[in-house]
Amino acid sequence: MSKDLVAEWLGTELENPLGDVACEPGAILHWLEATENANPLFWEPEVAEQVSGGPIAPPTMLSVWMRPLVWKPDAPDAIRPLELHFRMKEAFGLPDGIVYRNEIVFHEPVRIGDRVRTTESVREIGELRDSRVGKGRNWTIDVTYRNQRDQVVGVETYEMFSYVREATAS
Repeated sequence: MSKDLVAEWLGTELENPLGDVACEPGAILHWLEATENANPLFWEPEVAEQVSGGPIAPPTMLSVWMRPLVWKPDAPDAIRPLELHFRMKEAFGLPDGIVYRNEIVFHEPVRIGDRVRTTESVREIGELRDSRVGKGRNWTIDVTYRNQRDQVVGVETYEMFSYVREATAS
């Protein structure tokens, strides 16, 4: 791959639309059940009011609210979560990939009725290198989550390695 392709992708941003689903109590309740989260912040309205000014979603649900519906009538092709990563894999000819590090920093809480959108941006692209799984590149993508009021609700960083598997003898 030429250095021109790396330069072309560095700093690239992809703005995604608001998620199709608003933050709602039913989804939160199922999440709390599935994770056996007994934090009174999410179960007791008076605690939620005192601590966060009202009900909020568990921070670990952040990516739930930005996910597009897989299908809806008369909709164009859906945007995949981490769409920028998939586009980079195609551009660099690196069909396989792994996330080897993920970090998230929470900002404003997601509240009932909020809808979330993301901006994905390419921060780093490493040199082409050989590894045990194949030849590929590391890259880092930051995903900034914002609510409909344009408040940052979180920033997630993905460090990935995308590669071409080594040919195996049959």
